[in-house]
Amino acid sequence: MGDSYLWLKAVHILAVISWMAGLFYLPRLFVYHSENAGKTEVTRVFLVMERRLLRAIMRPAAIVTLATGLVLIHMGGWGHPMPVWLMLKLLFVIGMLVFHGLLEMHSVRFREDRETRTSRYFRVINEIPTVLLLGIVIFVVLKPF
Repeated sequence: MGDSYLWLKAVHILAVISWMAGLFYLPRLFVYHSENAGKTEVTRVFLVMERRLLRAIMRPAAIVTLATGLVLIHMGGWGHPMPVWLMLKLLFVIGMLVFHGLLEMHSVRFREDRETRTSRYFRVINEIPTVLLLGIVIFVVLKPF
């Protein structure tokens, strides 16, 4: 494995941190966006912030996270047979991808001025990535199964 594995792991961790920052921040932007519905100048600013966060940070970070993660699984020999802890971690990663997709959907709905969810809804879903991240970290660090 050597240095290339460790460098790849470092890139993976940095990408995860970037992706998670966006997954935590975008729902918060949606809270403020929904609270300011009808204020055209304000909501235009939120639309720009949301679009830039998705395009410049979240999407690239998610892609790098997934690509480096798959290569790390291959390089580490974790693929066959796959340990239970890794399968559970990947299940939580899929949950993170589904959450990302949900945020993408809400972003489109805000852009098209069709979003009907309240700020309370966005406050509640803002906790989802925290729960998923806790599971991922526990499975990776403790490898309980």
